[in-house]
Amino acid sequence: MIRKKIFNDTETAFKLKTGLELDRAIFLFSMMNRQKLVQAGSALTKFSLKMHLPVEGLIKKTIFEQFCGGVTTEECKPVIEEMHKENLHSILDYSVEGKKTEAQFDAALEKKLSLIKFADKKSELPFSVFKPTGIGRFEIWEKVTERITLSPEEKEEWERVKERVNKLCKAAYEHDVRLYADGEESWMQGAADELMEEMMRKYNKEKALIFNTLQCYRWDRLDYLKELHERAKKDGFKIGAKIVRGAYMEKENARAKKLGYHTPICESKEATDVNFNSVMSYCLNNLEDISVFIGTHNEVSNYLALQIMEDKGISIDDQRIWFSQLFGMSDHISYNLARKGYNAAKLVPFGPVRDVVPYLLRRARENTSVKGQTGRELSLLMEERKRRSGEPNKAHRQ
Repeated sequence: MIRKKIFNDTETAFKLKTGLELDRAIFLFSMMNRQKLVQAGSALTKFSLKMHLPVEGLIKKTIFEQFCGGVTTEECKPVIEEMHKENLHSILDYSVEGKKTEAQFDAALEKKLSLIKFADKKSELPFSVFKPTGIGRFEIWEKVTERITLSPEEKEEWERVKERVNKLCKAAYEHDVRLYADGEESWMQGAADELMEEMMRKYNKEKALIFNTLQCYRWDRLDYLKELHERAKKDGFKIGAKIVRGAYMEKENARAKKLGYHTPICESKEATDVNFNSVMSYCLNNLEDISVFIGTHNEVSNYLALQIMEDKGISIDDQRIWFSQLFGMSDHISYNLARKGYNAAKLVPFGPVRDVVPYLLRRARENTSVKGQTGRELSLLMEERKRRSGEPNKAHRQ
């Protein structure tokens, strides 16, 4: 029985943070706890960069260093090695977004291929990652999803996108590195789902190396997973499922309302939680066919996974089960899971400061929009500062 609340151990969670880093995190999460301040700060940051004002240094010393591992892979190495000493793995993500040209997509492909090779034979880097719209125009993914007839030029473009995805998956297979595709908006996701299933069918014959992301704020994901599972059993391939709650809720609901269709998003946070836990439980109950990457900052879901593993007698380091949180967030989950011996990894974004700003602003908005998330982070950081200063814990005083 998972009785002890292991995620309350702040000493383990923030062991690697200096006093200055702890204070910086407290300051940033205090700011992100105020929605209007985040909105104003995001607008000011975009304006400053557009006007080429000298703000990159400030961004780098604050939000960038909190949520990113560095500018280059070399800068990330000390971070990766330091975390691995605590049994916590890393997933390097070149988090440059918003590219539009074929040359940029080809450059992104080469960068992702280099990261797969970099992860080869490095036990601290168990996964690599790519964003579908990072290697092909959003509009082409959307047209294929909506079954819109492509022009001859668009058909050629789509073939290039598919070839990029295949090159990544083939490299992952050849280097024995797990690779997952990030989830994106529902109106382009259908094409990504179909293409990633094709890649699983091709490269996951023996074990799950290729993973697709299921965003569980979509109410149809459990049925989708069950149908995929039936096809996998029939065709003899393994499923790699990265499960998350989702990152585009406001955009999804707004588009559904504007265009007059039923939203693909669950009706409430509670319904999303039920859906996520159902998808996760289905994966954990079918490990012979499904490997699962549990990407969540929700403590209840993590505890549920641990309980299912214990109840089913699954080894805590079973390679078919991984837990993951974002770098700079939920250290109380990541480090405590790693300390107990579970497979745990941090997604470590990196890239040029200016190019990574869209990712950082999204992180700030997501922290603000998830009820209780920022407050929980802040309370644990404050608790650790109290512990270090020698003040007695509230819990001990009660």
